[in-house]
Amino acid sequence: MKLNDLRDNKGARKAPKCVGRGIGCGKGKTSGRGVKGQKSRTGVSLRGFEGGQMPLHRRLPKRGFRPLFPKRYAEVNLGRLQQAIDSGRIDANKPVDETVLLEKGVVSDIFDGVRLLGKGEIKAKVMVTVTGASASAMAAVAKAGGKVILKTKKEEPEKV
Repeated sequence: MKLNDLRDNKGARKAPKCVGRGIGCGKGKTSGRGVKGQKSRTGVSLRGFEGGQMPLHRRLPKRGFRPLFPKRYAEVNLGRLQQAIDSGRIDANKPVDETVLLEKGVVSDIFDGVRLLGKGEIKAKVMVTVTGASASAMAAVAKAGGKVILKTKKEEPEKV
């Protein structure tokens, strides 16, 4: 094989259409745009334009609100936490917080904090410190003899 022999596979590249080069090419004169009018000119964008009638996106009422900077939480279910304790990755006798969950691979990223959810069951008596937790998760941890501590804004260390 030589560098000067390299070629694309047959059909890999499509030849560009010959436009505006006389009637012999089939797309001569008006280049397939019809005759005159706004759409035959360059720089025309008619998406959403309905001929002067009020467009659909302006006729429909505005609804709801989406926050500009929504909070993203890493979610951990009780079953996943128990699985990590059973496998020996997390020691139930020591306090578990977000950095421990990240180091031990229970969550891949902390984002704006970790939220504990109640899916699955937990048997170990564990003290968990997280940003948020569902009521069912807190009840399940308390039933197992553990405790869930929710972080507040004041407790978080300032980022320098």
